[in-house]
Amino acid sequence: MSLKNKIAVVTGGASGIGRATSIKLASEGAKVVVADFNESEGAQTVETILKQNGEAVFKKVDVSKPKDVEELVEFSIKTFGSIDIMFNNAGIGVNKPLLEHDPKTYHKVIGVNQHGVYYGIYYAAQKMQELGIKGVIINTASAFGYMAALGTFGYHASKGAVVMMTKSAALELAPHNIRVVGIAPGFVDTGIIKHASEDVRNYLSKLQMGKELMTPEDIANTVSFLASEESKGINGQTLHVDDGYTSFKSHIR
Repeated sequence: MSLKNKIAVVTGGASGIGRATSIKLASEGAKVVVADFNESEGAQTVETILKQNGEAVFKKVDVSKPKDVEELVEFSIKTFGSIDIMFNNAGIGVNKPLLEHDPKTYHKVIGVNQHGVYYGIYYAAQKMQELGIKGVIINTASAFGYMAALGTFGYHASKGAVVMMTKSAALELAPHNIRVVGIAPGFVDTGIIKHASEDVRNYLSKLQMGKELMTPEDIANTVSFLASEESKGINGQTLHVDDGYTSFKSHIR
């Protein structure tokens, strides 16, 4: 695969899946805008890319604010002259029982995970259409956009919405030569899981066919493929990148 001279914007690019994807896309030749709320970790991601002879810049963004996302897209155009790949990856999770999942908590999660993806789709597609770019928009959903677990009501609601937004946007944007696809990761060794107890990590590992947690690089490899011409036959789908978790969970012991 080659993404030489493609321009990619990665939200949530400072850590985890976003960091790994930023580094992977740059290694494939893309120029990357690492977008995140965390400036120090974002700068570290950019530094890593530059040390590997890639091209990247950082842009601070709060994806729950439409103006921030609009300015992010404009920043990509002004800095690199284009936006070929938009990876709407920023996300948060809150663990609370439904009866404690108050409106403030709910809207905080929805603001980042659902509205942030909408803003990314909307503003990136606007510029792609305006500039005649044959672009691709990639959205991070989750295995838990398809199934439920205790204590994460808002997360499920937001990730289920991402799956349907991906389908709808793909249908609407196909006439403009813009593909829209999604990924639905399973248990990845990042974020809360990375800092969980050994017992929890072992339990989650056993829920996947390979009996181990996936790495952020596993997801980044899939995103890189979806961003490339090799995946041009994939549109509107959200790919499960969960080592069989959602397909075979009932058979795993």
